Amino acid sequence: MSKVILINGNNKIDSRLTGIQSVIEQSFQKQGVQTEVIYIHQLPANDLIRVNFNSEILQRELKKVVEADVIVLLTPIYKASYTGILKTFIDLIPQKGFEEKIVWPVAIGGTAHHLLAVDYTLKPLAITLGATQIAKSVFVQEQQVTKVDAFVYNVELEIQGRLAQEVERITNQLIQKEKVIQ
Repeated sequence: MSKVILINGNNKIDSRLTGIQSVIEQSFQKQGVQTEVIYIHQLPANDLIRVNFNSEILQRELKKVVEADVIVLLTPIYKASYTGILKTFIDLIPQKGFEEKIVWPVAIGGTAHHLLAVDYTLKPLAITLGATQIAKSVFVQEQQVTKVDAFVYNVELEIQGRLAQEVERITNQLIQKEKVIQ
């Protein structure tokens, strides 16, 4: 069975990015694929900042990344790049930690001017970590996701469609990969 890990690089759980994450999770579940989320901000900050490879909690989370077939990198765009909290976690991943994995960059930003940050920061990051397949990135503008209530978001239908379409593409790649292995 394929494993999808979503790495949420936001500094809080109750955000528009979590609304996007929820759409992605639901889309994978509709395809019969299990997902798990790593919320970096919930990991021990001291261990992240000090790059503590001996931290049992970080080792457990890094093992999920190593064992995953798909890595979804979720981040808001700040100052034309992914968040620092995402960087602290990425620094712990082995040099070829994304090898033989599908990596899918998904970002949210205040304006369309942040769109290129995905291509200029997240994709090179994935390649540096050995990603052999990078899924079609998705950039969402903040105004396309509205908060309805605590942990309830309204994501525009066009964005839901783009996310679901890429999930379907990724799922088809996983199916083909499993056929080759058998």
